[in-house]
Amino acid sequence: MKKEKPIYFQDADKCAAYVVEQIGKDIRLGMCLGLGKPNYFANAIYKKAKENPEINLKIFTALSLEKPTWSTELERRFMEPLVERVWKDYVDLEYILAVRNKKIPSNVEVYEFFYKAGGFLDNPHMQQNYISTNYTHAARDVVDNGVNLLGQLICKSDINKRTYYSLSCNSDTSLDALRLMRERDVSSGKKSLAVGEINSNLPFMYGDAVVEPEVFDVVIDNPAYSASLFGAPREPVLTIDYMIGMYTSSLIKDGGTLQIGIGSLGDAICYGLQMRHQQNTLYKEFIRDSNALAKFGTTIDKVGGIDIFDKGIYGSTEMLVDGFIHLYKSGIMKRKVYDDVPIMRLLTSGKIKETLTPNTLDILIDYGVIQSVLTQEDFNYLIRFGFFKEQVKFENNTIVVDSHRFSSDFNDKQNREQVSKYCLGNRLRNGFWMHAGFFLGPQDFYDTLNQMTEEERHEINMTSVLNVNQLYAHQGYSSQELKILQRKDFRSINAGLMVTLNGAVVSDGLENGLVISGVGGQFNFVAMSHELPGGRGGIMIRSTRAKGKEVNSNVVYNYGHITVPRHLRDIIITEYGIADLRGREDKHIIASLINVADSRFQDQLLQKAKSMGKLPQSYEIPDMFRNNYPEQLDKIVKSYKEKGLFPAFPFGTAFTKEEIVLGKSLRLFKQKASESKLSILPGLISQTISAVPETAKPYLERMKLDKPTTTQEKMMQKIVVYSLILSNQI
Repeated sequence: MKKEKPIYFQDADKCAAYVVEQIGKDIRLGMCLGLGKPNYFANAIYKKAKENPEINLKIFTALSLEKPTWSTELERRFMEPLVERVWKDYVDLEYILAVRNKKIPSNVEVYEFFYKAGGFLDNPHMQQNYISTNYTHAARDVVDNGVNLLGQLICKSDINKRTYYSLSCNSDTSLDALRLMRERDVSSGKKSLAVGEINSNLPFMYGDAVVEPEVFDVVIDNPAYSASLFGAPREPVLTIDYMIGMYTSSLIKDGGTLQIGIGSLGDAICYGLQMRHQQNTLYKEFIRDSNALAKFGTTIDKVGGIDIFDKGIYGSTEMLVDGFIHLYKSGIMKRKVYDDVPIMRLLTSGKIKETLTPNTLDILIDYGVIQSVLTQEDFNYLIRFGFFKEQVKFENNTIVVDSHRFSSDFNDKQNREQVSKYCLGNRLRNGFWMHAGFFLGPQDFYDTLNQMTEEERHEINMTSVLNVNQLYAHQGYSSQELKILQRKDFRSINAGLMVTLNGAVVSDGLENGLVISGVGGQFNFVAMSHELPGGRGGIMIRSTRAKGKEVNSNVVYNYGHITVPRHLRDIIITEYGIADLRGREDKHIIASLINVADSRFQDQLLQKAKSMGKLPQSYEIPDMFRNNYPEQLDKIVKSYKEKGLFPAFPFGTAFTKEEIVLGKSLRLFKQKASESKLSILPGLISQTISAVPETAKPYLERMKLDKPTTTQEKMMQKIVVYSLILSNQI
């Protein structure tokens, strides 16, 4: 007798043994990006391979998450309490620790298509095994590499008295990899397995993320395995980030669609949008003080706006970042879309609104959405989308509500009016304010998702990147027409490292071939922004980068590696403003990018462009763009910070006040020491003959250096005190 799926295990090691028994010793494990990895199972499979050299284990994934580590005693004292508090009992992935420490066994290889930015620049194993692919092609490429084992972190819930699983944080590639793997197995006769590992801390998310238990061959269900989810603490938002975020917030159109990513730039955009909606007078004052309208007003008027969000925004993004939740709570993410072409056509054309009116049924009949003589299918449709109240029934072709019974023949005008009076709902139902592929963020973000009502979580459709990252229609997902209707005035906002003067963007690697991160979905979204009517794509670039005292421009004449080619150039945003590039000639593009470059590098860029014949010899940079210096930005922001605006952590932080100060101070000390050890010696020596300032004591207590006993502790105390003085914190 064939055993029904799934088979359940409580022990990950026993599950791994079963997998080896079923698949054999050539194991190719595929796991999703980020949070959704089944860490206990992954560790158990890795352990099997580590113990048995005959097992050939290849791991295909992306963004394997790691808790922070330390290399010195001083770093340990700062990091260890923080790691224990923030990451709690999160289970490390043993394979990535082995890769990090360059101790990976010869029979194990790890392949990733996206890295933590800069995480593996000095790691030959990862540099050699990087797979460069669009996010939408990741599932295809993983399966093409022969993956025969899929692992996924899941959660469970009862819906209508039946158990379902949710892929929760990662429906992005898992749905498609599983489908492709099964299709390959049928055609080739190969055997593969899908393993789910239940973690009750995962928020149960709806939409396409909800699957039947039978989707998995094996499920590990052990309450002891519900370890803490990996929390990604928020980064501080600096003045540069805020300036980029404020400019970007003026490019988002009311009633439109938004895609953004994680990090301080994403937080800065969300803060700017909140300020625009909730403190509009101050927002407009800032836009005026930054001279944005004088410099970029034409683009702002054409692309976005600076008024409040009356219609609201809808999100279609590969990543549901926690900033979106703050926008939702602020009343900005309130434009809902419906996974139905006729409804979206009627909403887009203004024929109907979300709030239903007495003539709604007339409109549905006139436009052929339902038949004039109601069928069971029509009735189900009316119930599903809220045109009818939930208590309305359909019995023997008769519409029943409370004690009223109506004919299903809507050709009778009086009958139709009575049906509208007693059966019509108030608002459309089962709409989404968000379609997203995956999520990752701080712990309070997960807590918020868990605390949402089921109704609220139903309004977020966790789906495949094939659905959100492109317009093409794929089996089981939205049609291209539906996507176009939903993604009105689409604004795709992503981050890059550098931009060349011809408008090409560098985001994922260096010209020497080393990989910094990965293409991810950036190219997908840039291309889609060009395809969508009314769509625009913005790339945010910090205008400079610094290493010690050396400062370099991120606006460059050319570069030996690109992520987004120049023919897809659109909008570039730096802390100095907006460069609208789409469809413009090279001389305009070059001049626009020089306008938003740091003024310390403008003349160099100007002369290079002229020497190559790309700008007229007579061209001069307009005076209004000649004051692009960090000091000028600080001047613009200063008065607003004094009013309590533009905080370092606008959406909260896992760090204590002492940790924020210590982290900043110790980083500065480390930077100074790397530049010149001699430069820090006088300051350290002076501390040996000075009493410990009273203001330093809270920080020393946090580092357990308030009562040093050993020579090492005394030296560390002096370093901490001097670091605080160096950063003007005491």
